[in-house]
Amino acid sequence: MREGMINVLKPAGMTSHNAVSFLRRLTGVKRIGHTGTLDPMAAGVLTLGIGTAARAAEYLDLDEKKYRCELMLGISTDTLDIWGAVTVDRRDRLKGISERDVLSSFEPLRGNIMQLPPQYSALKVNGKRLYEYARKGQTVEISRRPVAITDLEIVDMDLTTGRVCFDVSCSKGTYVRSLCQEVGEYLGCGAAMSFLLRTASGAAALENSVTLEELADKGDQIWDYVKDIDFYLPSLGRLVLRRGREAWFSNGGYLTAADAAVDKLPFSEELKRDEHGFQKRASHIGGMGKLADCYLVYGADLNFMGTAVWNEEQKKYNCDKVFNR
Repeated sequence: MREGMINVLKPAGMTSHNAVSFLRRLTGVKRIGHTGTLDPMAAGVLTLGIGTAARAAEYLDLDEKKYRCELMLGISTDTLDIWGAVTVDRRDRLKGISERDVLSSFEPLRGNIMQLPPQYSALKVNGKRLYEYARKGQTVEISRRPVAITDLEIVDMDLTTGRVCFDVSCSKGTYVRSLCQEVGEYLGCGAAMSFLLRTASGAAALENSVTLEELADKGDQIWDYVKDIDFYLPSLGRLVLRRGREAWFSNGGYLTAADAAVDKLPFSEELKRDEHGFQKRASHIGGMGKLADCYLVYGADLNFMGTAVWNEEQKKYNCDKVFNR
């Protein structure tokens, strides 16, 4: 069975699960999973893992995301987007809002912020997703959560129609709909998201994506679009094993500094050096947890094998996942 990762351009109106089902029918492979859910009404890049590559989802989902979004000033909805029920209509207040006011409304949203997730979201509380409570008319108390907004720029605005278009780069767990709501609350007129396009998720970007229509026309050539797992994980650290240590790692063995070799791979500008001189992830954006110290592991012939996580207390690189033995 052929395996790997493929970056598809999901159209608006399709769920992430439907995209997975579509690829299963095309490939005949049952084990396919997506890396990071994209809302049904949003379009954009969605990386799918085929075969054992589906196990890499936790790594890709934690990478930085980029979106282009449009919001509509003057209305508020229960879902925080225009596809929900309008709860408040304040379009009469748009005449008093200036471009400077809109620019000012974006300032508090930059950097590390505490964000309130929408009631209509897939976030779980007491074992149930928030949208399950919301659909029954139940309101659940939600705490604000830390997210990182690394870049936020207004692309265009038309205050006669109340439409504002912006680009945002953010950490995992950021709700762009909530950013729109914050803008509306700052301006006192309300706002709802009216368009969302995910332009990048880690190394997966619009320029290296493929549409579902293109895949359907390619037949068996769809495998030309499938990449090795490590292609989509350029921000993780890297270890190259010394010859003879591949079998040990393949069987789940831990690694020490003596098991790896320095400078066997070109140094990446996205990385830094760890205490042993090996290439390490540079960014800890969005509460990376163990993945801040996660490494791609390559064999002596530079064949990708799996991942390991540095344990500071044990001073070992513990095997996390083996993909290629």
